[in-house]
Amino acid sequence: MSGHSKWKNIQGRKSAQDAKRGKIFQKLAKEIYVAAKNGPDPDANSALRLVIEKAKAANMPNDNIKRAIDKASGNQNAEHYEEMIYEGYGPGGVAVMVTALTDNKNRTASNVRVAFSRNGGNLGENGCVSFLFDRKGYLAIEREGLDIDEDEMLLQVIEAGAEEMETSDEVFEIYTDPEQFMDVKKNLEENGFTFAQAEITMVPQNTIALDEEQKAKMERLLDRLEDDDDVQEIYHNAEL
Repeated sequence: MSGHSKWKNIQGRKSAQDAKRGKIFQKLAKEIYVAAKNGPDPDANSALRLVIEKAKAANMPNDNIKRAIDKASGNQNAEHYEEMIYEGYGPGGVAVMVTALTDNKNRTASNVRVAFSRNGGNLGENGCVSFLFDRKGYLAIEREGLDIDEDEMLLQVIEAGAEEMETSDEVFEIYTDPEQFMDVKKNLEENGFTFAQAEITMVPQNTIALDEEQKAKMERLLDRLEDDDDVQEIYHNAEL
């Protein structure tokens, strides 16, 4: 993980994601709906609390969040979504993991397979790339406006219970054990920090550099997958 900046890839995809804000809100609403099925109170439902925070970080309106929770706890005909994970290889041998929430597994699997095959990749068997990623809690704190140096920040991060911190000019990137994520986040919040990104994610153990042609194909693959209504998250080890 050391030397890998998730933040760079987040920022690198930001303009593409901003253009799809409405679709992102739809996907977040689905994720909130699924989480809220296990209880509409975020104080008692940590999964719901986490996805609500994720939605707020994406500037999703509070009314949209409330509608998704109300839908899950109301009397409407229940929708059933199944979580699916797809694994494969992108251009240049990049490892790619895709998570989806779907009410039609055949449709989703077909769409994901086509996205890979038409953009220089191929869909593989379950387990073919997941061993190249570690499940981690991830917190990003932007440095602008912060009066704290790297050494002092590292001390606070370690005291909060995190495992590792990486620093750039723009951001402190903090990695935690997934089981300790909420505790670390709460400890840092109590010390006055706010987060530009806070999530449980899959972090690649190593990254792969691509040439310009491979990078263009990888961007097209990500665009195609992000356009799919069923796809929730995409993890990869490309340097973009």
